[in-house]
Amino acid sequence: MISLIVTVLNEGDNIRLLLDSIAEQTRLPDEVVIVDGGSVDNTVEILRGYGERLPLRLLVAAGCNISQGRNAAIAEARGDIIAATDAGVRLAAHWLETITAPLLDDHTLGVAAGFFRADPQTPFETALGAVTLPIVDEIDADSFLPSSRSIAFRKRAAQNIGGYPEWLDYCEDLVFDLRLRLAGERFVFVPGAVAHFRPRVSLRSYFRQYYLYARGDGKADLWRKRHFVRYAAYLLLAPAIGSAGLLAHPLLWAGWLIGGILYLYRPYRRLPVLLEAANTSSLAARLSCIALIPLLRFAGDVAKMLGYPSGRLWRLRQQPADWKRLAAPAKRANDEAG
Repeated sequence: MISLIVTVLNEGDNIRLLLDSIAEQTRLPDEVVIVDGGSVDNTVEILRGYGERLPLRLLVAAGCNISQGRNAAIAEARGDIIAATDAGVRLAAHWLETITAPLLDDHTLGVAAGFFRADPQTPFETALGAVTLPIVDEIDADSFLPSSRSIAFRKRAAQNIGGYPEWLDYCEDLVFDLRLRLAGERFVFVPGAVAHFRPRVSLRSYFRQYYLYARGDGKADLWRKRHFVRYAAYLLLAPAIGSAGLLAHPLLWAGWLIGGILYLYRPYRRLPVLLEAANTSSLAARLSCIALIPLLRFAGDVAKMLGYPSGRLWRLRQQPADWKRLAAPAKRANDEAG
């Protein structure tokens, strides 16, 4: 039995996109368990209206965060295989069939990692997708950590690690993935299981999103080296190049150019793929994307540099449990069973 779980909160403007894509799957889920976190718009009303098209079970848990909502959905799910996605997503028609196939074929497999692509509707969103999302040939299948907008796993695997970390409001799916790996669960990358989602529509909402992501990194003590490199590049290396060019020789300012090329290479490499996906042929739109990419890359880095110390400060004050240790008993149990 396959259960599809989703958490929602005030998604009345876009929830139909997801529900319609679920109803059009080549392999329908045996049940759809949706947890609403206390929506004050028409989300719940819309969900109930899909009861005849989908095997939908709705739980209302006002005030729960996304981890609590996902854990409630996992506990309620009847299926031994659970697929998870998010509101604001449009699933490819074969998504569920594709992402669950490896788990159905190999009962020793614990996790199927699906992929996700931007579904941009404006030049701003196209540029943002190029800045923030990898394309499939950038993925290392052995180390890829899937977003919970496109993942399938065994219910027992999630229960074995205690589910999603309920003390964490952002980056909870990364900690979930890492704990599954620490518990010894086998992952497989399924690039054909694609969830399409729309990037943020404004600079403000994008800035807030990446501030919160970085704050989540700080809370969970994730990616210390990555954040250190960013601070070093902006606060040490860039000023050092400027000083060297001023004090020694202006040619040394070419270091900024080299750094800029390295800094923007990946977003510009991804851009043609996103332009094709957005069906954008307008020269004005293409030039707009090219101009927006440096701004968006810089804004995202500033958001991260502000968010990460906020999360670290929270961690120092709250002293949450070490999530790496939580998975250790499960790993030993798996080792003994093997």
